[in-house]
Amino acid sequence: MFKHILALTAGLTLSFSVVAADALKVSAIPDEAPTELLRKFKPLGAYLEQELGMKVEFVPVADYAAVVEALAADRIDMAWLGGFTFVQARLKTGNAVPLVQREQDAEFTSKFITSDPAVKSLQDLKGKTFAFGSVSSTSGSLMPRYFMLQDGINPEDFFSRVAYSGAHDATAAWVQAGKADAGVLNASVWQKLADAGKVDTDKVKVFATTPTYYDYNWTVRGNLDADLQAKIKAAFLALDPAKPEQKAILDLQAASRFIETQPANYEGIEEAARAAGLLK
Repeated sequence: MFKHILALTAGLTLSFSVVAADALKVSAIPDEAPTELLRKFKPLGAYLEQELGMKVEFVPVADYAAVVEALAADRIDMAWLGGFTFVQARLKTGNAVPLVQREQDAEFTSKFITSDPAVKSLQDLKGKTFAFGSVSSTSGSLMPRYFMLQDGINPEDFFSRVAYSGAHDATAAWVQAGKADAGVLNASVWQKLADAGKVDTDKVKVFATTPTYYDYNWTVRGNLDADLQAKIKAAFLALDPAKPEQKAILDLQAASRFIETQPANYEGIEEAARAAGLLK
């Protein structure tokens, strides 16, 4: 899969695909298919190149943990992280800086889905199979697990089998294909898949939604030049949905607009991760 991602990246024609010593190296948690991640980043990368006056290089990674490791080792400068991967990066580096989040990331949710018409609630899934996304996913694993534990449901005891699909779109595909009786994915990807007709909503339905929580953000390594950090933040905050070309960028990011964020917003995620036994 990793070689496949590299091959896709090599095929991009924008200058952010060209390695340069003065390039801003950007990555993202692989919460969707590699082709989709690259499609979403392409116009954003071009916009950042224009605003920053420097090359912007997309660096693909194999899994969630690799993003955290790359940020900690200064192999990348900025990354699109989920709430949990931000907490992991902050704990590992001590100084990772969350710059901006989408407006809806302040009140994000996960959707529980099934293709079984008899399932009306989580209780109806006792003894059935269930799919999370990546084990390190905030919206595809951590927060749904945390809320289930709060309701007295321990997934490993409650379901006959718990599996990890690796990505939100894969979870939806698993449920639709019957590889799992139910699953959970983030609300944004679910809506995108439903709107694009990539999931059959006559067959697969949402039967529950989690409470809200903070999720995704764009994070930079703490030792990145302060002036550059400020320019990156300003570029994101300047994206204007009233301008068609910039609205297209925002739409690909499933964002109405970007707003500032701060580490304190993710303290609840850290508490949830500790309570779920995912942080030691």
